Amino acid sequence: MLCASHAVAQSEPSALIDQQHCMFCHTNDAPLLAPSFQQIASRYRDDPQAQAMLEHKLRAGGRAHWGDMAMPMPAERGGALSPEDAHVLVEWVLRH
Repeated sequence: MLCASHAVAQSEPSALIDQQHCMFCHTNDAPLLAPSFQQIASRYRDDPQAQAMLEHKLRAGGRAHWGDMAMPMPAERGGALSPEDAHVLVEWVLRH
């Protein structure tokens, strides 16, 4: 049986994460300039509307809403993000 962190690491969309510069602001397990992927997953994994909302936020950008972390999600990171790529990234984050 694989531990959850190993399963997440194995299915990490590394090229997409690098292309979109996700790790400039996020880490897997600790807040940096933005919440960690684990924090995002904890907040949203049981919300049935979260997948669509987060995919939209990745593609369009959006204001910050994490208390003292005032970094908004930029609309342009590493280039245009397709709906399919946004879906892959959000699914990956919510598995943390």
